[in-house]
Amino acid sequence: MRFWPTLLSISAMRVLLVEDDEGVASALAELLGHAGAAVIRTGRGADALHRVKGCDLVLLDLGLPDMDGLDVLRTLRRASAVPVIIMTARDSDGAVVLGLRAGADDYLVKPVRKAVLLARIDAVMRRLRRVAGETAAPSGPVVAGPVTIDRERREVTVAGTPQALTRTEFQLLSTLAGRQGEAVSREELMLEVWGTAVVAPDGARVRFSAGRLTWACEFASSSSSSCFWR
Repeated sequence: MRFWPTLLSISAMRVLLVEDDEGVASALAELLGHAGAAVIRTGRGADALHRVKGCDLVLLDLGLPDMDGLDVLRTLRRASAVPVIIMTARDSDGAVVLGLRAGADDYLVKPVRKAVLLARIDAVMRRLRRVAGETAAPSGPVVAGPVTIDRERREVTVAGTPQALTRTEFQLLSTLAGRQGEAVSREELMLEVWGTAVVAPDGARVRFSAGRLTWACEFASSSSSSCFWR
């Protein structure tokens, strides 16, 4: 068996491999493992949406047994900017255009040579890491009106009054405060806070937690006493 050298942009990555063909998935997992990546395998789109948090890259087949890969990609894009490379047998120009417009970072038609796949992954990751370095968020507490969030210390104050938040509430508030002036989708909040890109039809979990935070911040900013709740 040929040994594939470890690439710096792939080494130590967590790759979510979404492929329902066992033979193809095994070969890809072996290739990526030799390149230094940790591979998380699934053959179903729904499972991919539950397991994507913490992954650095998604390799996505489109012909999945439970849902179309393009629907998986569209949901991922509402939740995350994780790079996605499509690997599929769909080779028409229209399929390529649909995949790229849905948010794929690259589109490869099977069969793909191993060296070409590794080079494409390397190119995508180098480009994204360069962009991330240029747009790195400033360190230090985040201030949003009367609310100050210290993410390193996991402390929140409203008008100078310390707040006791649950872990979920802190993550939700920190995520929203770090995206001031932007529209944040429910899928993004679900992935960041609850670890899944799947949103219930009524969005009850997000609405309930956001409602509690809104009430607490309004109460604390208008009251001279401390507000502690869980």
